[in-house]
Amino acid sequence: MANSTSLCRSTQITCDQAGHVIELDLAYTSLNGTLDKLDFSAFPHLSSLTLIRNGLFGTIPAGIGNLTSLVRLRIMENPYLRGRIPHSIGQLKQLSHLQLEALGLDSTLPQEIGNLTSLISLTINLATLAGSIPPTIGMLMKLRELSLGNNLTGSIPMEIGNMTGLQTLNLEDNYLGGQLPGTISHLVKLQSLLLSENQLVGHIFPGLGNSSLLEVIYIANNNFSGAFPSSICVKGALWRVFAEYNGFTGIHPQAFQNCTTLQYVDFTANNIVAELRDCFSEHPGHLYHMAFSHNQLHGTLLTDRGEDFLCNRTNLGFLDLSNNVLHGGFSKCFWDLPNLQFLDLSSNSFSGVVPFSRTCQERLKFLLLANNNFTGTFPLGLKRCKKLAVLDLGDNDFSDMAGIDLSGNSLSQEIPNGFTTLLGLRYLNLSGNHLSGCIPEDIGNLVLLESLDLSRNQLRGEIPRGFADLKSISNLNLSTNMLSGRIPMGDQLRTLDDPSIYSNNLGLCGFPLEDCVSSSTPTQPETSLDEDREALWFYCFVAAGFISGFWLYLGFLFRSETWRYSFYQYVDNMQAKVTKNIRSCISCFQVKGPE
Repeated sequence: MANSTSLCRSTQITCDQAGHVIELDLAYTSLNGTLDKLDFSAFPHLSSLTLIRNGLFGTIPAGIGNLTSLVRLRIMENPYLRGRIPHSIGQLKQLSHLQLEALGLDSTLPQEIGNLTSLISLTINLATLAGSIPPTIGMLMKLRELSLGNNLTGSIPMEIGNMTGLQTLNLEDNYLGGQLPGTISHLVKLQSLLLSENQLVGHIFPGLGNSSLLEVIYIANNNFSGAFPSSICVKGALWRVFAEYNGFTGIHPQAFQNCTTLQYVDFTANNIVAELRDCFSEHPGHLYHMAFSHNQLHGTLLTDRGEDFLCNRTNLGFLDLSNNVLHGGFSKCFWDLPNLQFLDLSSNSFSGVVPFSRTCQERLKFLLLANNNFTGTFPLGLKRCKKLAVLDLGDNDFSDMAGIDLSGNSLSQEIPNGFTTLLGLRYLNLSGNHLSGCIPEDIGNLVLLESLDLSRNQLRGEIPRGFADLKSISNLNLSTNMLSGRIPMGDQLRTLDDPSIYSNNLGLCGFPLEDCVSSSTPTQPETSLDEDREALWFYCFVAAGFISGFWLYLGFLFRSETWRYSFYQYVDNMQAKVTKNIRSCISCFQVKGPE
């Protein structure tokens, strides 16, 4: 078969000028079965074998070691291909690219992997391998990319430092433990270090920054501790650091000072005690994403001159400083940052007035300021934040706030938190958004509210009874929602007799709309209805008892036992019908109310 000229006409097969098969690309061909009977020795010139998303099962045969000319081997997305990587794979001395992904392999990485000294790229991910990384991996001196994401355990071998040409080291999503070996400092060409989702411990040693090319560090979800080193960005190439969910206790003041290319920094949920400004580069650079939530950062956003030291970072799009011990205020320049989409300053000790701004950049979607000590009024300029989707004011003291207009934005989910605690609020307009859920039950707390517009949303459920407590309401618009049930009544609500304020809510009824089908007197208090129902039940039972007693008395007049039995059976049947009619009457009364 290897010398058959007809094979060379196939789109999956490539031949050289001599007619030898040199490439087999069987990706996405619905090939199924096993590889057990494939004569690998029949392809002595084969340099590339690709088996992707087939229906292969069984094991990878030892005969694959006979492909001595193989340069590229890719077997991917065959989850029923199980067993071990055969030891004979070490015979493929010419192999430069080995890629085994999304397979059902259930063994360890063989020691013979170290014999593949021509390897440039070794990628074995989602192949369910277990065990430790063999020390022989250090023999792969030409390797540029190493990616092993499986169920590997043990520690990272010291020999990994021998691969001085390595550019990408990806050991994410394993169970590796122990400390990071110091020999990693020998990897002077390293560009990407990916170690997230492991159980690594200890400090990040200063030598990690020896590579002048280091661009990406992913070490999230481990148990690293100590201070993040100052040398990490000596060469100035770093642009991504994701170190969230570790145990770091500090940031060296010089850690990011030379990071002119830094774009993403995330140290969420560590134990960092540091001055906020130590976490930033002196140069505005290209910083887009910064997250230091759930730490113990202290300090303030404002400089000694009252300016915000973040406001010259025009690329900033995501800032999360929540759950720290930051204090002071912030300047109105935040509203002018052209790329800001997410701002979370919640659960700190910020105070003062939220600065007023007549403008709002158009990208802001999330604004979270809850659980601080802000006071005064809230910036009405947020009306112009047309993409604002989530707003959380939380437990602040905006006692002087008179009105909020966030109409025509993109607010979603339920009515934003905090509005019902703004007891001084007189004007609230959230119309033309995408709000869903129910109107808050405690909206009646806003006793000074004069104007409320929640129209053109997707609010559902009943209008809460607390609406009756809005003593000052004079302008109301709940139209074009999905509200249902009875419109509550209150002294002030009775004065709002324009039906259009409730229009386009198919389930609403009651004044000033049509009377509810379930009640002819919707204004009758519930306590009165309950009393009438109890009285009706009482009279019905008294009448039923009298009638039953009368018929029993008549039954005694029959001397014949057969006649008396027939008479009582007739009475029972009639009483059952009467009871059924009474129950129907009572049910109707409960729905409609008494006339």
